[in-house]
Amino acid sequence: MDIAPLTEALQRDAVWVVFVNVLLQQLGLPIPAVPTLLIAGSLAGAFGPAAQMLMAAVLASLIADGFWYSAGRAFGYRVLSGLCRLSINPGSCVSETEGRFMRWGAWSLVIAKFVPGFSTVAPPIAGSLRMPLAGFMAAAGLGAALWAGAALLGGWLLRAQLQSVLAVMSRHAGTAIAVIAAGLGAGLAWKLWQRHRFKQLAVMPYITPVELMAALESDTPPLLLDFRGAALLAQTGPIAGATPAHMDDLPRTVSHWPRDRPVVTLCACPDDATAVRAALSLMKLRYTSVRPLKGGYDAWLRHLDQQAR
Repeated sequence: MDIAPLTEALQRDAVWVVFVNVLLQQLGLPIPAVPTLLIAGSLAGAFGPAAQMLMAAVLASLIADGFWYSAGRAFGYRVLSGLCRLSINPGSCVSETEGRFMRWGAWSLVIAKFVPGFSTVAPPIAGSLRMPLAGFMAAAGLGAALWAGAALLGGWLLRAQLQSVLAVMSRHAGTAIAVIAAGLGAGLAWKLWQRHRFKQLAVMPYITPVELMAALESDTPPLLLDFRGAALLAQTGPIAGATPAHMDDLPRTVSHWPRDRPVVTLCACPDDATAVRAALSLMKLRYTSVRPLKGGYDAWLRHLDQQAR
């Protein structure tokens, strides 16, 4: 297999190749754009073509970010939950990504492109939190320019080495494809192992919404920790008697609670990921009775709806 035609196509239509590749990646497809940007940068012979590639990358990124911003503004946390469900790693869930955005503010959009798994979820979070559109576009555009510009510049600075690599790949295409496939396979295996490990850790007693409702109405109600993010809390309001919490300050939040008091954790994450992690952390802090809410906030809402009928 000769990759020279591919290189020639990139030289001839670099702007469009960069635009399409970045757009598809930022929309959430597993198509890495950095290798394309590096090669495109190595093939840019002058400032003009490089500037066009940069503008194409920024425009594509802004189109994708604008789409996810609008989706987040219209549908709120349901978009975030859907995106997180596409991730093999259940740790990539709504409350954690939203908490990161709340801590970093607009700067999270500037650095989002450099954080794997965060670049796609940051725009819908901004939309769900009603971040002003002008500020969002400015921060997202700056982040896209820094990210794409760094990759293009890196490709230009390493153009001799990249051209040598491309030449070797052209002569030994079969071996190169095997190495790339092995790398992709190793990455997938790592993610699947992470999910398997999480499933093992998640083997613990849960509490159902019916059991939680009965416990809350008893003489010794459990302490309830709510790990939903600010966007969902703003949309749906707090749960009566629940304490809003975040993983980063969990020890401080529960520092005054007796360790023999029952504790229930809940979140709005796929696989109850944050609720499970919080329960494990509380067990390490020697809390003797901790259970995540099975099905999380969605299951709790369904139970309330059934009761109201």
